[in-house]
Amino acid sequence: MAQAPKKNGKNEIPAPIIVKKVTIVAGGHHGGAWKVAYADFVTAMMAFFLLMWLLGATTEKQRKGIADFFTPTLVKTRQGSAGSNGLLGGSSMTDVDHYAHRAGQTGTKTMTIPRDTVGGPKEGGTKIKRIAQMAAKLKARLSASAQLKKLAGSVKLTATPDGIRIDLLDDAKFSMFQLGTTILTPDAVALLHVIGATIREEPNNLAIRGHTDGLQYRQGDGIGVGINNWSLSAGRAEATRQALMRDGVDEKRYARIEGVADREPIDEDINDPRNRRMSITLLDAEAPGGTGDPAKGADAGKPAADAAPDEKPHAAHP
Repeated sequence: MAQAPKKNGKNEIPAPIIVKKVTIVAGGHHGGAWKVAYADFVTAMMAFFLLMWLLGATTEKQRKGIADFFTPTLVKTRQGSAGSNGLLGGSSMTDVDHYAHRAGQTGTKTMTIPRDTVGGPKEGGTKIKRIAQMAAKLKARLSASAQLKKLAGSVKLTATPDGIRIDLLDDAKFSMFQLGTTILTPDAVALLHVIGATIREEPNNLAIRGHTDGLQYRQGDGIGVGINNWSLSAGRAEATRQALMRDGVDEKRYARIEGVADREPIDEDINDPRNRRMSITLLDAEAPGGTGDPAKGADAGKPAADAAPDEKPHAAHP
């Protein structure tokens, strides 16, 4: 009888030798790369399908609301944008303010606009329509001559809480007044003639505000002694009023003449020439100095026919 081999000894059976053959492919394995590319392709096609479906299933007003929702909410002055040197200063005729999301566009209207609020889209739309009409008149009159057409970029119309403001801006090529004085330049006289012809047709009372840049007078050389930006801005506002009166704008329509020096710049650099400007505001009826009744605009300040002899009608301050 044969003796069984011992596991731990000289007669132990050796373990089998297993040889594994490995094939090395140059450049590595690429078998799964197409899956990633295919997944990206399917995702892009799905997004394209959703976009096409959205365009076909929504109205123009709904698409406008969606576009406004994704508009960046950064609030800043539109300087350097397309059309910034035009008649409206780069703003659209329908712009109420500089905010991307307004109460009339996003949110729940009953929550964002109280029911007893005065004003709203209807009132704002009326003012915007008037701005569009005035801008069309100004553009037509400024286009009548090559000289005035070059000055169109110095005129900007803006809707404000008090009314419609017309800004006449200085720049590197145009200045309304001779340096350091209240004397209008020939170009400014021609421009104010067009402005006067336009606002003469409107019923509103007027407020004129003068602005300067931050450059100060040099003292001690006899120039500018006793004069500063406050008196200069007020004097230029008065010179503008007189020019408009010569163009037929009734004296009784002026509610306020103001000079604010360099306290209300439109550019962060207070020495920028655009800060030198004249602002002519056509006041709303409810604004301070307004008529109280848009239909009585040009008649503001006239005595009432049925007023008592001992009563004095309220006239706008000169």
